[in-house]
Amino acid sequence: MATVALKDVTKVFPDGTIAVDNVNLDVGDGEFMVLLGPSGCGKSTVLRMVAGLEDPTSGAIVLDGELANDLAPRDRKIAMVFQDFALYPHMTVGDNIGFPLRLSGVDAEPRSERVADVASALGIGDVLGRRPSQLSGGQRQRVAMGRAIVRRPGLFLMDEPLSNLDSGLRAELRAEISGLTRELGVTTLYVTHDQAEALTMADRVAIMRRGVLQDVGTPTQVYGRPATLYVAAFLGAPRMNLLEAQVYVHLDRHIALHMGEQTLYLPWNDIRARAVAHYHGERIVVGMRAEALVPVPVDTEGDVLRGRIRYLEHHGHESLAFLDIGAYAVIVDDIGGTPPEVAGPRGLRRFGNLVKRVAGRGGEQELVGASVAGHNGRGGNGKPGPGGRNSEGVFSDPGRHHRRPAELAVRLAPYPAVGSGHPLAVSVRMEALHFFDDRGQRIDVGWR
Repeated sequence: MATVALKDVTKVFPDGTIAVDNVNLDVGDGEFMVLLGPSGCGKSTVLRMVAGLEDPTSGAIVLDGELANDLAPRDRKIAMVFQDFALYPHMTVGDNIGFPLRLSGVDAEPRSERVADVASALGIGDVLGRRPSQLSGGQRQRVAMGRAIVRRPGLFLMDEPLSNLDSGLRAELRAEISGLTRELGVTTLYVTHDQAEALTMADRVAIMRRGVLQDVGTPTQVYGRPATLYVAAFLGAPRMNLLEAQVYVHLDRHIALHMGEQTLYLPWNDIRARAVAHYHGERIVVGMRAEALVPVPVDTEGDVLRGRIRYLEHHGHESLAFLDIGAYAVIVDDIGGTPPEVAGPRGLRRFGNLVKRVAGRGGEQELVGASVAGHNGRGGNGKPGPGGRNSEGVFSDPGRHHRRPAELAVRLAPYPAVGSGHPLAVSVRMEALHFFDDRGQRIDVGWR
């Protein structure tokens, strides 16, 4: 078996491109770790450095407690499965699978037995005499996996092995790969851009963006409590609703979250309220997934958002309604881009009016001249600073993360008796809300 540790690993290519930026990651013995992210985020470069195909510019790669930076690939006790299968076209399936054993000097009889065992486990025992050109894509990927498994390595490295297959085969092989690696107890480092693969196969998921590790945790943790705004926007279908909200604290009562024409109230006894209260008078991002929204009658009171349906999407088992609620959405529009920021060229800064409001038992009271330059988006002279509003009430110089009218995604029954233009109210599960600050970091990060 094997463990993997990356300590402050950085990779800079000769042209100055920073492919991997100070990544720290530990993979336990027998663990199935998935590196997830869009194309160009550095996940395959991490895999190649672990394999010894790329040298880190700085940092340490530790395999089984031993520094492996200078180890040749053949000495690392790894097996790698590539996206393009990389089979020898002139060899039969049996010869392809047994080739690593032949290179290692294993005799013909035990080699044939091991090849037969692996082929049987992968469901390709009946095609051992065929050549790769006579196989389907799924069979060829099984052959590539068999060639890796037959070596009995301590560590599997898989670089998007299913991306060339159709959706049905991908689903089938996801289950096979996951079950087989767990049965063998082999430590696996698996690279993919497909969140379905990551969330269904992994023991833990490491999410990357532009070479920077954004979040690491079990599928439940990274989906249910994303550490950054980027992770929140990246995971989930439909994507999480991310709304711009103004925070007002009413001591010992609640925290009002003003989202355009809508207001939600976070109870003061909510364990997250103290963390959110630090942003009084400032703007934050409130995230809510479609499963946190439940359609209710329009006249329902409580934590309810109301609006009109812009359009519907029918998916057979369900319909998705996109609701105009008179609020602004925060859009992470460059999923592979710069580190998370919110609305504006330098992020949606903590900003507010020069007249700051302070909540008291008697309601909101005005506190004049309380703004701080660089903290709330205005300079000391009261003029809009970076990320503030201009005279039209929109962000000046919108950047990679900008605001637009929200389209609140809500799950409905298949083919509901409503359509575009119909009013709709949804009850919000307040315990399922997510809160992010001006840097795109989770606000209530210590809460469980």
